[in-house]
Amino acid sequence: MIEKESLILGLHDLGAVQFGEFTLKSGERSPVYVDLRLLISRPATLRRVAHTMAAYTPRLTFDRLAAIPMGGLPIGVALSLTLDQPLIYPRLQAKEHGTGRPIEGIYRSQETVLLIDDVLTRGHSKLESIARLEAAGLQVKDVLVLIDRQMGGGALLASRGYRVHSVLTLREILDVLLQLKRITDEQHRAVTSWLENARPRSPE
Repeated sequence: MIEKESLILGLHDLGAVQFGEFTLKSGERSPVYVDLRLLISRPATLRRVAHTMAAYTPRLTFDRLAAIPMGGLPIGVALSLTLDQPLIYPRLQAKEHGTGRPIEGIYRSQETVLLIDDVLTRGHSKLESIARLEAAGLQVKDVLVLIDRQMGGGALLASRGYRVHSVLTLREILDVLLQLKRITDEQHRAVTSWLENARPRSPE
């Protein structure tokens, strides 16, 4: 737990966890924003993230890593270097020049990949990336993320047969920041209440 506290504090100090009024990619309004793209500017914290995530991999079976651009790509590269495991990534859009391949990196059909991303929210972007990987003949069984916002993404992926592993949940982050007086009781209540209301009552 001390290691998690240290990681949470590092993310908060970096500004990767912010409180206010934000618009998410889905268009939803949120009182908290998780911006892990900032990790590229703090190598020590990115290295800690990679080592922490690496601890989750020994019990998983995979041939290579697959990171989701753009937020998951720096984490995927750091994790690839930590584990000495090859990395691929599905392009957001297939190239219309050169090879035109939809997936960058070297792989073979029927290999199993461990999907890597920074944050899990509703889960739809994960399913889009999984569809691209599976269309190329790859298998996805597990998804590893740094932070689960606990907004239904885990349940959605589980309903499709994928196992989700998260290092931190948003609730854990809130509890640690409150305990260490980084946020107020009012902020904690406000975000917790919003989370409860934002969470779908059944898998989408």
